[in-house]
Amino acid sequence: MPKIKQPVRTPHIDMTPMVDLFSVLLIFLLLTTSFRPAEVAPIETPNSVSEKQAPDNDIMTILITKDSLVFFNIDNGKDTTTHFRSELLKKMAEQYKITFTPQEINKFGSFSAFGLPMKNIKAWLNAKDSKERDKLQTGIPSDSLDNQLAWWIRMARLTNPGAEVALKGDAETPYVVVKKVMDLLQENKVNKFNLVTNLTKEEVLMKDLPPK
Repeated sequence: MPKIKQPVRTPHIDMTPMVDLFSVLLIFLLLTTSFRPAEVAPIETPNSVSEKQAPDNDIMTILITKDSLVFFNIDNGKDTTTHFRSELLKKMAEQYKITFTPQEINKFGSFSAFGLPMKNIKAWLNAKDSKERDKLQTGIPSDSLDNQLAWWIRMARLTNPGAEVALKGDAETPYVVVKKVMDLLQENKVNKFNLVTNLTKEEVLMKDLPPK
């Protein structure tokens, strides 16, 4: 008696649970990811071969454009209960006898880098859009008559003593301006800081190798 052949069936994998899982993970990542804010000013950093990474948290950054405009930034730290930016503005407000509302202080804590005189910060915080805020970004005064940058550095050190310092200057920034900022850091007992650069791969040719 001949054998009855079973019909051949093509294997089938149900991908529905996998698609559901992928959708859940994607939504989770979108909700929890914090996007890096856009730079306050275009800065083309010089190249170097250093591979050291600057920390993402607890860092004070001083930015210098090729037009010698100085900007400042400090993050809120790793701990979600700390609000270093808001505390920093309160200290600067006491120094310059300016009153900010709680809403303005909270708004300052959510912004990123800035570069403007203290007298314009209130208008900057209450600007109706980013274009109006950008017009006020004329750089932090750092001359001998009104050295507001020195006070930002000093108060930031008091607010978050453990913050690392990074100096980010444009490749075309005059050295005199960079030197002045470095002197300000040293005056505030900041003798160790990071220079932000672009990573460049250094190629070694065979002719450059030492003879065996």
